[in-house]
Amino acid sequence: MRSEDVEIFSDMTNAAVMRHPGRKFPGILIQGDTLYTLCREADAACEKVGRGRPGYEDLNDLRNALWFYLNHYKSTLHEHGIGLPFSEDRPFE
Repeated sequence: MRSEDVEIFSDMTNAAVMRHPGRKFPGILIQGDTLYTLCREADAACEKVGRGRPGYEDLNDLRNALWFYLNHYKSTLHEHGIGLPFSEDRPFE
């Protein structure tokens, strides 16, 4: 882990806009529990649409991208001994 200054354009909850050093454009910070919820919602949407149905492949690509970010988040927290801000044991509502 390292500490650096970032430019914070907005610190709105679950939608902080900030620019990381060396980057031209700002990014948005999504909290881990919110990212987890988005992943679960994408899972539910894929299930609802169903394989082989129009739009499923695009939706599944989106779902896979979200899960990529969540898995990176989880492994990074694990590497630093930080617990998850959500429970994966709880059924999705």
